Amino acid sequence: CQRRVHGYSTENNYTMAKNINKKRKFVADGVFYAELNDFLRRELAEDGYSGLEVRVTPQRTEIIIRATRTKEVLGEKGQRIRELTSVVQKRFNFPEAGVELYAERVQNRGLSAIAQAESLRYKLMGGLAVRRACYGVLRFVMDNNAKGCEIIVSGKLRAQRAKSMKFKDGYMIKSGHPAQMFVDTATRHVYLRQGVLGIKVSIMLPYDPSGKMGPSVPQPDHVIIPNPKE
Repeated sequence: CQRRVHGYSTENNYTMAKNINKKRKFVADGVFYAELNDFLRRELAEDGYSGLEVRVTPQRTEIIIRATRTKEVLGEKGQRIRELTSVVQKRFNFPEAGVELYAERVQNRGLSAIAQAESLRYKLMGGLAVRRACYGVLRFVMDNNAKGCEIIVSGKLRAQRAKSMKFKDGYMIKSGHPAQMFVDTATRHVYLRQGVLGIKVSIMLPYDPSGKMGPSVPQPDHVIIPNPKE
């Protein structure tokens, strides 16, 4: 089962992908993921789209869509998910039953940067004041056991002159490998009458040994001091 991306074909099954250059294959898979993510982000923005995961099996390619409102993603009697499957199948030249789409509910939307960026975007499009909208999102994130949160809004906020506003709460790391593991980041654009506003939401996830709410690996500078023995 093949798909064409920008002039060359890539196999969905990794074991079959021996006749294609490794470098080209990674580029093609990246382009496929980026285009699919962009399409689903635009299509499912109102349904709390929070990312996707692509799993390749010998029989088919499985695409798991993460969203806060899975009922709306599935549609009435699963009609909408079938329509999305058909669109993806035709666009990327998958064979019949070669691709399957699933909807998965986000465990905690307060810890999803994409969900909060979309929420803030709709608040600003609805005419809510920037400061009030940002503090509302910040409070909601911190109430959901996040270690820290940072929201940056930039553009023509009130006057004609563009400026940037930053809202922070809690603990946030910026550098090193733990920043990649613990910080979830999302960027969105709000198209208003006076111009475009940029939104960047960063959420510092808590350490969770089960790996459900956050990374299962503790931070390297986390020190545990045991109680002295009697």
